Amino acid sequence: MTHSPDTPPDTLPARPTGAAPASPLTHFDATGQAHMVDVGAKDNTRRIAVATGLIRMRDTTLALIRDGTARKGDVLGVARIAAIQGAKRTSDLIPLCHPIALTRVSVDFEIDTPGVAVRCTARVECTGQTGVEMEALTAVQVGLLTVYDMCKAADRGMVITEVRLLEKHGGKSGSWTPGD
Repeated sequence: MTHSPDTPPDTLPARPTGAAPASPLTHFDATGQAHMVDVGAKDNTRRIAVATGLIRMRDTTLALIRDGTARKGDVLGVARIAAIQGAKRTSDLIPLCHPIALTRVSVDFEIDTPGVAVRCTARVECTGQTGVEMEALTAVQVGLLTVYDMCKAADRGMVITEVRLLEKHGGKSGSWTPGD
């Protein structure tokens, strides 16, 4: 039996007898079907997430970025705009993410000369009913992919790595950092 999204909750059938208990994975219902989490009853709170990652490359490629001599122009400037756009478009890319009215996205790039890499760190904020971890992670990935795109003519062997969440704040679960 199927129901439309407009079917009032009190008319939906109860969970079938013998059905598996609710999964700790919130994007699956009691029957194992994927669904978008209902955040309607959650309070609006300030949400913050910070993510990071890096792209490793040849030293000659890093020099092109550092010196601003890449053929396509200002690599990190374009990558910063792309990362911001990536955060804003996360729900278009990740099927079960909610569209979120972001209030701030900041993206920083750091050239790591000894590591022959560029690090991208994104901080995303909103006041809303769901967190912005996916938006921060997407911003980092899109920013690093843009570095790859702008430099691939010089170095197709670049590697995007170590993309991870550094911290998140807000919501019912409060704050999280690695090791929590």
